[in-house]
Amino acid sequence: MNFRILFFLSVFFFLFGACKGKKEESASVDNAETRTYTRFRGAYKSFNDMPELHLEAAQRKGILPMGVRGDTAKHLNDMVHLPMELDLYKIDKLKHSIPYLVGDASKLLVQISSNFRDSLISKKLPVYKLVVTSVTRTLDDVASLTKRNGNASNNSAHCYGTTFDISWKRFEKRGPKGDNDVSTDRLKLILGEVLHDLRQRDQCYIVHEKKQACFHITVR
Repeated sequence: MNFRILFFLSVFFFLFGACKGKKEESASVDNAETRTYTRFRGAYKSFNDMPELHLEAAQRKGILPMGVRGDTAKHLNDMVHLPMELDLYKIDKLKHSIPYLVGDASKLLVQISSNFRDSLISKKLPVYKLVVTSVTRTLDDVASLTKRNGNASNNSAHCYGTTFDISWKRFEKRGPKGDNDVSTDRLKLILGEVLHDLRQRDQCYIVHEKKQACFHITVR
């Protein structure tokens, strides 16, 4: 085999490899771009991410569970102390949790709240605040809660600072109540649209809890 043949074979394999690489890169881009996002149609039962998914994300992104509330001081650099009330959301009177979240979960709560507000404004509706009903639990909180609620889990994602509950039954209007009040069902639907969008973008896991009347949300 002479030099000329070797030269042409080298060029051929080089070009073939380059074309193959471009095709694979193009296919990868196409797969990323062809991901479709659906519109929420009120199917709340679709918010059914298994507890194992919540727990895995919580253990991966969160803190080690705190024994008692006094342990909060050990995690001041790892968690954000949430204000009890902002223009975007209001934290309910907490009986079995404390208003702390890790940074990513805090950002998610703000994102959900701001998206909800923006959606109301875009629909020319009065602005309502979301009501957060549960945040981070210590092991002592969980033990106390399981005595009262048989459905409560001893190994809860709430223990890792990554998880919070938002009521779908209670919303707080920012302006005076009147003829332009929005029904709870419609507010729940709009919140569902916001959560559906973020869940499709792999920002969170969600469970629609009927008995507790809340969306149980864990940051991913």
